Amino acid sequence: MEYKAKYITDDIKLSCYEDKFFKSDIMFEHHMLIWFISGETKIVQADATYMFKKGDIFLIPRNQLATIINYPKDGQPHKTVVMHLSAPRLREFYDRLNVKPPAAVSQKIHCYSDHPLLESCLASLIPYFEMKTLPADIASLKIMEAISILRTIDPGIDDVLANFEEPGKIDLVGYMEKNFMFNMTMEKFGYLTGRSLTTFKRDFKRAFNTTPQKWLTQKRLELAHYRFVEQKSRPVDVCYEVGFENLSHFSYAFRKQFGYAPSALLEGR
Repeated sequence: MEYKAKYITDDIKLSCYEDKFFKSDIMFEHHMLIWFISGETKIVQADATYMFKKGDIFLIPRNQLATIINYPKDGQPHKTVVMHLSAPRLREFYDRLNVKPPAAVSQKIHCYSDHPLLESCLASLIPYFEMKTLPADIASLKIMEAISILRTIDPGIDDVLANFEEPGKIDLVGYMEKNFMFNMTMEKFGYLTGRSLTTFKRDFKRAFNTTPQKWLTQKRLELAHYRFVEQKSRPVDVCYEVGFENLSHFSYAFRKQFGYAPSALLEGR
């Protein structure tokens, strides 16, 4: 995989993948505003799957687990402009406003495809990626412009952007049953359930009577088996979408668990 990135600042980049595809399981530390120049992305979350393509614009809220699969398309690389809307930047913006969002809001992906104001704002960044020097305040102004546009076109976006609460302690069993397919570290699972690593492991053992890694592998293989039997999905799709990092390891683990290869379930479909 050949990956190239050009930065205006740490919060604004032009991202380009030129190989067949790139897959990653991600927890987003910042809200991410993304504009597609070319290529496709498949985003798999616990409750929904999204496909984005050239011209699409969307916002991914922070602290969300997702499997990201990037593809080139029509001979063009996967290329996007990515803007991080970080907590410090958003606090700076909202300090002058009287906005009090609810404690809990829906963390769905927000889609703004083909919106002329947002597209104009993000497209105007392209020339800056070629510059060797940049006025220090340009990036800040562009981020503030993007936030202002989002508030204009999406009346409910303040509930997301102005919410600076960190994850609190939540029901571990319910969260893990919903998010086991994301290949996160135990530290991140602990953070997202409001626990230290030590407390997470202790509570997990108490709840499931096994270690997190053994339980995660079992759950992922069970989901893969279901995908093969009920949905007739391709092994390469199932592998990446249930939390495995490569096809050979997935096939080995599947055969070890069930006694036969995934291909045995797909014969005759």
